[in-house]
Amino acid sequence: MLIRSWNVYHGMTVPPGRRGHLEEAVSLVTADGPDVVCLQEVPLWGLPKLESWSGMTVLLASARRVWFPPRLGGWITRLNQGFFRSGISGQGNATLLADGLEPLEHRCVKISRGQRERRICLAVRLEGLVIGNLHASGIAGHPEVGAAEIARALAFIEEFARPGDALVLAGDFNLRRRDFPPLHGWSLLGPGIDHILVRDAEASPLEVWPEARRTTESGVLSDHAPIELTVGIDDSGKLDG
Repeated sequence: MLIRSWNVYHGMTVPPGRRGHLEEAVSLVTADGPDVVCLQEVPLWGLPKLESWSGMTVLLASARRVWFPPRLGGWITRLNQGFFRSGISGQGNATLLADGLEPLEHRCVKISRGQRERRICLAVRLEGLVIGNLHASGIAGHPEVGAAEIARALAFIEEFARPGDALVLAGDFNLRRRDFPPLHGWSLLGPGIDHILVRDAEASPLEVWPEARRTTESGVLSDHAPIELTVGIDDSGKLDG
């Protein structure tokens, strides 16, 4: 099972321009038929469009809401995507599932505390597998904030799972390995601040897309690279433990 994660940066390029390219980014990251795609920093106006753009089953969770309809926020943002960003359009997480993967249950929990920007973890339970989609806080000089959010997300995933489930937590952790909380059986995979953690399943080495793979005629899509790994499936269709 191929699991991929990408912070799509509101569909912007690097460097940011006036136009957004969210549909192009979603089409690119789903074009080769991955089983699961975890997206972060999706503008609220784009969330309802993900299913038609990707052809996948989409589970949604709003992180940063705005005080006016998302369609209006999207219209304003598209006047100058690089300037307005999430202040007008809001943002959320989305987990995309390929045909044949039935979501048995999904749930979202807030992992941030206090008055900081709302951060969430979206979890879906499949047959034998729970996948969490995380976007944690990144506060300069205070890695303990993000570490605490990651610890809450891990606890949430573990509580959400059923006995025997394999566990995956993917996303933009905004934290490097040296600042992580204790993982207690989770494998840490990811060279930067985007990671995929796996527990109770065999996984391939994590791959980071080279910049050329996300470079199009529009420019370099996002300031993050997609990351991915494969979680093993045995001949019976069940996860390898």
